[in-house]
Order: sequence, then C-alpha cells, then structure tokens
Amino acid sequence: MKLSPTLAILLALICVSVPACSSHKEEHHAEAHTIVATYPQLREVTLTQPYVCQIHSQRHIKVRALEMGYLEAITVREGQSVKEGELLFKVIPILYQKKAEAENAEAKLAELEYKYTKKLFEDKVVSQNEVLLLKAKMTRAQAKAELATAELNFATVKAPFDGIIDRLFHQQGSLVEEGEVLTTMSDNSVMWVYFNVPEKRYLEYMANLKQNQDLKIELLLANGNKFGQLGKMAWDGTSWKAGAIEADFNNETGNIPFRADFANPDRLLRHGQTGTVLISRVQKDAIVIPQRATFEVLAKRYVYVIDGDNVAHQREITYANELEDIFVIKDGLKVDERIVLEGIRQIRDGDKVEYEDRKPEDVVANLKYHAE
Repeated sequence: MKLSPTLAILLALICVSVPACSSHKEEHHAEAHTIVATYPQLREVTLTQPYVCQIHSQRHIKVRALEMGYLEAITVREGQSVKEGELLFKVIPILYQKKAEAENAEAKLAELEYKYTKKLFEDKVVSQNEVLLLKAKMTRAQAKAELATAELNFATVKAPFDGIIDRLFHQQGSLVEEGEVLTTMSDNSVMWVYFNVPEKRYLEYMANLKQNQDLKIELLLANGNKFGQLGKMAWDGTSWKAGAIEADFNNETGNIPFRADFANPDRLLRHGQTGTVLISRVQKDAIVIPQRATFEVLAKRYVYVIDGDNVAHQREITYANELEDIFVIKDGLKVDERIVLEGIRQIRDGDKVEYEDRKPEDVVANLKYHAE
C-alpha cells in the first residue's frame, strides 16, 4: 500500500525523535545515581537489649482473719497507706472472749490463794510444801490466761509492715471464717521486676560481670515513657550482682529468670504491672557501618569493598548487634577498608567503579535509611 506524503513525514519524525528521548532519559538516570563510598567507623556504642517483664511488690500478702467471728471494726480504707503495727480489722470471737475472761479470773483466784498461803507460812501455820503447790497452781493458771489472751488477740489484725491496703473483701458486721481473706496488702517501696533471659544473653551478662562492666538497667512503662529510677540486679546477700534467681534453665524455652529491683519513692509502680526492661552496656572500639551500605542474599549479609585499583568486590559480613540504622560488625570487615555506601544496585562483583568519598562521621550523623 502506498503511503500518503503527509503520513510518511510523520513516521519519519517519530523514528528520529524516539531514540533521542530515550538517550536523554538514560543520561539523566545515570547522572542521578552517583556512587558514594565511605569507611567503617571505630567508635563507642551503647548496646541495649529489651526484655518483656512483670512488676511485683517486694512484699505482697493476703491479710486473713485468724479467728472466726463478726467483723466489728474496719479502721482503714481501700488504697490507704498504713504503718507497721497499725490496726486494720477487729473481729469479735465470742467463744474466745469468754474463755479469756474465765482464764484470767482463774489466774487471779490462784494468785490470791498463793498470797494467802504464803502469809500463813510466814506465820508458821502451814508448811512450805503447801506454798510451793499453790505457787505452781498459780503459774499454770497464769499461763492458761496468757494463752487465752493471745487467742483473743488474734481477732485484732494489725499491719505487718508499711504498705498500701488493697481492695476490702468484707464489710463491717460480716461474719468471717478463720483464715478468710479480708484484704491484700502491698509494700511498694521497692519493686521486683522479673524477666526471662536467653542462654546467649545470660553468658554475655556473666562475661560483662567478670570484666566489671557497668550495666544500665531501665524500665519502659506501658505508655512508652521510661521510669524515673534506674534498676539494680537482685541482691545476692552481699552485693547487687546476681541477676539470675534460679539455678537452672527452662529446657522448654531455653531461658533463665532474672530479677531487677527498682526503688519506687513516688509509688508510681503497682503490683501486677507490665513493662519492658532495657539493659544497656557500652562497647568500646566497635566497628560500625550504615545498614544501607549492606544488602542481603539468601539470608546472608554482604557489602561491596573497593580495593586499591577501584574494583568493587562482594564480601560477606556478620554483625554482632543491630542498632538503629547501623550494624556493629563481628567479622568480615576492617576499619580501613573502603565500602560502597550508595549505588549498590548499579554495580556488580568485579566492576571497576568511579566514586566520591564521604567521611564516616558525616555519614553516621545523617543516617536515615536502612539496607537495600
């Protein structure tokens, strides 16, 4: 079919213009992706490990009725702070009250008999053996009276330590059984924070302990804020060193329980809360590189290392820790080796590259991107 002159001109113009546009785009694309190189940095880093935790009062008990009877008085309110020895509840155990009255009366009678007989002995009316007999009788009566009084005192429930009263389970006038829970009580001055540590982290902790390396222990609360007090590892009887509180690992989970103690002066923490323990330690002379200077192939991590002839070589690395935007290198890279930071996707193993250097300090100060 013969084309018209107008259509032929249009086709010619399209064939000329399309390659030119394509070439222009390729040049623009190449100019927008400059290869940037840098070096690993030798610096001090803070390594932080989080652990989900449960928060407990150092003393949290159930306050129970020691005797059966009617709850005569409740002298505290829910949530009230109390001092050691302060009266909490008073129960009327009718049986023990009458028994105490009877035993005290018997003890008083035995005392009068003894004193009277002793006076007769002094007047040489009775023998000394009769005096000793009545003295023994008086001692036994007094012991029985003291026992009855002690049983009666069980009806008075006092605070065993300084703490906070929790929910009241009975009201005044209720009939309570022996051993029935009246309330719970918490000593929140120091909180015990429990968390599970994997075997690997446990070995690291013990190694740091032998090197006298200080650990910073913080508590992250449920609202994302950090608690105002720093924690200490559980007391081992002589010092704050023994974090593990059990002698063996859990075979199912591979963990061992740890405990850290936090002072709680403002009573912000309460029994039963949850949070996250953050254990931080400082590692000196760590080799760090940006995460975006690495790439992953089949679960292995690589970088491009540029040699003295400006040839890029793919190299596998392993890292000890992953921080925000950086890796702490364990093996595979030295601090004086140049690596590709930007433009990883443009090169292949063995390519000769042109690049511009960037100081490690400037790179680390402006990290915002992760690995490719």
